[in-house]
Amino acid sequence: MQTFTSVEEAFKWWLNHIYPSLPPDVKKGRLTNAWRDYTHNKGISDKRMLEILNEYGKVEVKTIVKFTPN
Repeated sequence: MQTFTSVEEAFKWWLNHIYPSLPPDVKKGRLTNAWRDYTHNKGISDKRMLEILNEYGKVEVKTIVKFTPN
């Protein structure tokens, strides 16, 4: 299990470790567009990154907000 501080960090890890090992026919279309959008800073939403990550493993996202009034 890998732990990350953001969805973007998890997606970057996936791009560097999982994406290169995928067969060429799987990399076509949607995944290539996501890779291109992320790599060239064209913008990719957390929702789109999570959809892709969920196809290749289990993803659990927790948001913690702590507020202490003055």
